[in-house]
Amino acid sequence: MSELLHDETEGAGTGRGGTAAGAGADAEARVSGAAATEGAPAAGDVPATEGAPAAGDVPAAGDGGLAARAAALDAADPLAKRRELFALDDGAVYLDGNSLGALPRHVPARMAQVIAHEWGELRIRSWGESGWWTAPERIGDRIAPLVGAAPGQVVVGDSTSVNVLKALVGAVRLADAYAGEGRDGGGPVRDEILVDATTFPTDGYIAESAARMTGRRLVPVAPGDVPDAVGPRTAAVLVNHVDYRTGRLHDLPGVTAAVRDAGALAVWDLCHSAGALPVDLDANGVDLAVGCTYKYLNGGPGAPAFLYVAERHQARFDSPLPGWNSHADPFAMTPGYAAVDGARRGRVGTPDILSMLALESALDVWDGVAVGEVRAKSLALTDFFLECVRAYVPEGRLTCLTPAAHAERGSQVALSCPDASAVMERLIERGVVGDLRRPDVLRFGFTPLYVGYADAERAARVLAEVCAEVAAEGSTERSTEVSAAR
Repeated sequence: MSELLHDETEGAGTGRGGTAAGAGADAEARVSGAAATEGAPAAGDVPATEGAPAAGDVPAAGDGGLAARAAALDAADPLAKRRELFALDDGAVYLDGNSLGALPRHVPARMAQVIAHEWGELRIRSWGESGWWTAPERIGDRIAPLVGAAPGQVVVGDSTSVNVLKALVGAVRLADAYAGEGRDGGGPVRDEILVDATTFPTDGYIAESAARMTGRRLVPVAPGDVPDAVGPRTAAVLVNHVDYRTGRLHDLPGVTAAVRDAGALAVWDLCHSAGALPVDLDANGVDLAVGCTYKYLNGGPGAPAFLYVAERHQARFDSPLPGWNSHADPFAMTPGYAAVDGARRGRVGTPDILSMLALESALDVWDGVAVGEVRAKSLALTDFFLECVRAYVPEGRLTCLTPAAHAERGSQVALSCPDASAVMERLIERGVVGDLRRPDVLRFGFTPLYVGYADAERAARVLAEVCAEVAAEGSTERSTEVSAAR
């Protein structure tokens, strides 16, 4: 990693750049006057990462004060040097890592080696000599510590959607298996699947299919209501750790404990939390989990997702997609299926080696990084960004959908804006890259490995300029319409 940090490869530089149901009333505090939720520090009071000043240590004095504070925070940031590892454009701010993480600068050279040597020269021999065959579990073991899992429980391959199907159907089949072993004591049949009512749409589609496949009834439930809704008829529960629209962080430990106490199994979607904050799957007793690798893990577009199967369930895990790659003896080519041991049961067909090895190389940027350190900076960055937005954007122009309380916030800020489409289009034109969730949500993802405080300050400043321009143009258009009507 030290070699990567001091690599002077050309192109290094500064970064480029309707509330969901159940989000809660506190998520709708107006940006201009939002205060921290009780028990959470205000935007300027967030504790600093070790060795860095707190966001409120330098008094603000208008625009210059916030810019000066940003510079001081960046100078003291222990993660600041990580930015050099990514291919980013000078003078722009990239706040869309919650959709697609930036390219680690060393990955192209690694992929050139894979293509020219491993594929071009070794060809079929690379399945053994280059370690292609073992890549899914080898890379899974590299992701495992980032989500709080011991080795042997994470396997990489297929898309998030495919892994959600494996995990959810697998969880229902586990519930059936345990009921058959008498764990339910002859109680009611577990004929329900609970699903996060605010879930990313694909998870909902997959959950509907899983319910049909397993003969269950699908019950949408707000994540915060799961502890009250789960019961003796529940087979499995599928919940997103972080809401993709609002950035709300759901209570993984509490929900998992409630699901476990009810005798059901918990399946978590970690797409917006893996690589952004501590997850602690093992410590919290999670049963199964899935996550993508192209967001905060920077694996590249369409990078394969991961599947976590807790060790205690692996012997009974029955994937709905048994493929030759998860066969105990894949090259025997026998007509009967016999599942391999361990998390490898989550494999299906031939893995996408090029994407797989790009992901493996990208994970090098995590060498020597503690997820807790990333989380501390994420909270400080989002606090500081919201403080800058409050300072720069006129009151009433934007509404913050992201909770103020740290315990309820992921690593993104979602702002509701009536002219969101026009605002985001102009932000991107000016080098502040976020994204839009129709009809009115501006999303800004903060990836602490390459986003800094100066990025946050500049993004808020440009956002204020754009909001003012769009509002003025709207006023002019309305005035013209009134005149024409008269």
